[in-house]
Amino acid sequence: MQSVAFTQPAEDPSNDAPHIPRSMFPTGYMLPFLLTTLIFFFWGMSNNLTDILVQQFRKSFSLNLLQAQLVQTSVFLAYGTMAIPSALLMRRFGYKAGLLCGLIVFGTGTLLFWPAAVIGLYAPFLCALFVVGTGSSMLETAANPLIAHFGHPSTSAQRLNFAQAFNPPGTIAGVLIGTWFIFSGVEKTPVQITAMQAHGTYAAYLHHEILRVVPTYVGLGIAVLLLAVIIARTTFPSSLDASPALTTPHAASSTQRHSSYSHLLRNPNLMFAVTTQFFYVGAQVSTWSTLIPYMRAYTSVSERTSGYFLTATLVALAIGRIVSTPLMRFISPSLMMGCYALVNIVLLSVGIAAPGMFGAYAILATSFFMSMMYPTIFALGVKDLGNDTKLGSSFIVMAIVGGAVFPPAMGWITRLSGSIALGYLLPLLGYAVVATYAFLGPRIRSTAVSAAPALP
Repeated sequence: MQSVAFTQPAEDPSNDAPHIPRSMFPTGYMLPFLLTTLIFFFWGMSNNLTDILVQQFRKSFSLNLLQAQLVQTSVFLAYGTMAIPSALLMRRFGYKAGLLCGLIVFGTGTLLFWPAAVIGLYAPFLCALFVVGTGSSMLETAANPLIAHFGHPSTSAQRLNFAQAFNPPGTIAGVLIGTWFIFSGVEKTPVQITAMQAHGTYAAYLHHEILRVVPTYVGLGIAVLLLAVIIARTTFPSSLDASPALTTPHAASSTQRHSSYSHLLRNPNLMFAVTTQFFYVGAQVSTWSTLIPYMRAYTSVSERTSGYFLTATLVALAIGRIVSTPLMRFISPSLMMGCYALVNIVLLSVGIAAPGMFGAYAILATSFFMSMMYPTIFALGVKDLGNDTKLGSSFIVMAIVGGAVFPPAMGWITRLSGSIALGYLLPLLGYAVVATYAFLGPRIRSTAVSAAPALP
């Protein structure tokens, strides 16, 4: 295989649109590429099952919205703490090791739902979700840059959007499975709850509701661990892991890591991308995790119907990826992302001003336009980082901690204002930051490259 497929030749970052049509798929290593792409499906399933858990735990443990949103905090807090250690592990052992460790930790976290359900307390579930989030953090730190490097750098944004297109089917599957197998469809009235409490049967009912999460998560864990076995037996291109950090002595590599940190922290494009990813992920996660409570507050739909509505948002995300990825051959990814962010600002404004079914449909539509944001921010953020790509990628993955901050912050706004709709001001702010990066990013990348010192 020619080395051009796994190196990053210099290119002009001032223009995000490619000049020469190139294939976005690797030559000779389609199996590892597709296995890596499959990982996007599994963590998509897991990430959006948490939206179901917010409502399920809210009922099972009698939580308010702020307490229930700690489900999202537990998962996404792991991204803020484990992304850089994951990157250092990959610098030492390579992308494949990062994928395997991530899958094993991820699978272990899902299996912990069984003892957590038997115990019947909220805290063990939050601990299990933190382990799942740790595995997801390792997988995203490895899979995103690996996909970006699985071909020519001019098609990295297209390739990453292609891989991320497998994420929405996973999210759709996760929400549907959660709606069918976690939601019981039984919604007790206050009168029924009072009667069950009087007869001493209400606690048993709630515990049965908690146990409904076990089959879904145990099944997911088994599937993930089987994928780890397959990847362990698959040959990945060693040229992807060729890095001076793998061959230098410990003392030298420590100095090199310190130099890399300093160099990356002074990279304006990377730091702006990290900030933008923080606000984008916060906006995405809080938009979805609050949608069911929004519909329960402002419409007359049932719990399961609102679950199907959440599924529709994920279908919109999938359609957005399918439509947007080929358009990037003709439209600058930055320009497209900026226009999409402006549209989402308008749609969320409608959801805030007109709470109800019309507002819910507006919030649903934002999923189409958020579709290409995460992979595009990622691909543009790590552009031209060379041997520092793994560490730079970990910075952007670490920014996913925004998903831990925004949902409880929305719950806090709801608690203060008494309005779930007003909480959507927070994701609206997130899209304003995305629009700013999209429109200013090309100029920042051009300035950063022209001012960057030559690396040894």
